[in-house]
Amino acid sequence: MTSTVISGATALDRHRERNTDRAAIAEIQACIAESGVQYLYYQAVTVTGRVVGKVVPAGHLARNAEKGVQLHRTAVSDLQVDRAGTLLGGGVEAAEFTAVPDLDTFAVLPWDTSVGRFFCRLYEPGHRPGVGGQPLATDVRGNLLRLHAGFTERTGLELRTGCEPEMTWSGPGLDARFRPGSSPAYHVDHLERYRPIYQKVIGYARALGLDMIEGDYEDPGQLELNWMYDHADLTADRLIVYRQICRQVARELGVTASFMPKPATGMMGNGCHHNLSLWRGEQNVLAEPGVRELHLTETGRHALGGILTHAAGAMAVMGPTVNSYKRYWDSGQFAPSQINWGMDNKTCTVRLSANGRLEFKLPDAMVNPYLSHAVLLAAIEDGLDNRIDPGPAQRGSSYAGEVAFAKLPLTLGEALDAFAADEVVKTALGSELVELYSELKRDEWARFCGAVTDWEHMMYAEEAP
Repeated sequence: MTSTVISGATALDRHRERNTDRAAIAEIQACIAESGVQYLYYQAVTVTGRVVGKVVPAGHLARNAEKGVQLHRTAVSDLQVDRAGTLLGGGVEAAEFTAVPDLDTFAVLPWDTSVGRFFCRLYEPGHRPGVGGQPLATDVRGNLLRLHAGFTERTGLELRTGCEPEMTWSGPGLDARFRPGSSPAYHVDHLERYRPIYQKVIGYARALGLDMIEGDYEDPGQLELNWMYDHADLTADRLIVYRQICRQVARELGVTASFMPKPATGMMGNGCHHNLSLWRGEQNVLAEPGVRELHLTETGRHALGGILTHAAGAMAVMGPTVNSYKRYWDSGQFAPSQINWGMDNKTCTVRLSANGRLEFKLPDAMVNPYLSHAVLLAAIEDGLDNRIDPGPAQRGSSYAGEVAFAKLPLTLGEALDAFAADEVVKTALGSELVELYSELKRDEWARFCGAVTDWEHMMYAEEAP
């Protein structure tokens, strides 16, 4: 492993140097004084999308900006043990990592202004022989930032995205009421039932920098609230923030907020569609200026070809849980059933929803946005480099169409096999992150395969003789 060094300085050294800028520290200290912040969260995002970190009294800002905070290495894998009891990610004796805040991510929590927070990037501790000061290979957020910067340097393009985070709310007064055979989707009366929820979520989100644009009620208990698209790195951060906001609102209102991908059979799953575009400066290269009918430029077609080619290999990231695949099996509920694309065709894996915008429908509500965007970048670049043809657009329903690309994996086990076989997808994450993610998810799949479910009791408990 080669150390990241410029003029003798490691990546950790350079981050620390940026964080000792007196003007930047003074600006945050002034905000702390004005807002009454007394505590600071130094937070990182794990391989599965969980938020971990430490709380420190705000008076230690200057020290933590330079030195960061230390966490056990296995925090990036949720301190998860496998079925044999082994702590994944290095074991009990694993080295710590150093989490250093990105000062431009400072924010005051609107529900308690005595608390502020930073997102952190993760590094090998400076004292470790050979690797000290390098970016931590299993830091999903840092990996995306580096990958996107490299993509832009090589292609001159920037990926901009927006997410559609569907989720399920449940609790007193939130039961859906509608006529059998119909749907409560878009019903304003149901939005009224959820008014305390959406008002708090939108209010907190705007205070934390999300430009909220619209929302709707979609299925029993399902609410989707959207914010303006932006640079993919910022969108990933904002999705994590949005989930934290929803969890806080649920605590305040005494209800439950769930990002479970498929809450029940026959209900729409909770997706997190990624709407994406590619920009060179201020030009969206997916669309020809002045052309009104739906179309894709040649660059857009090649980018789409890469996405479709690697969709199967990406499934273990886009559908990261055992439950994720119940969403794809439940036909007729608007989830993709095969890998294809279409012109404003809601049954396809990728939909050209408007000129200049592709809607990628595989990601679900529990997707780790840093991993999904990293994989998208790699797939797009492969499509551009190899001028991959996406084929003709799907006409009519995909549920009865022919398979043009690799088969869509329909279990987490199948998805992990496809992930292991896709070198482009794995290169986007790097060998250490691939190994750790695979260990976590293989163990999750094995646990499920060994678990006895209610369905099995219903089918077999009294079936014989």
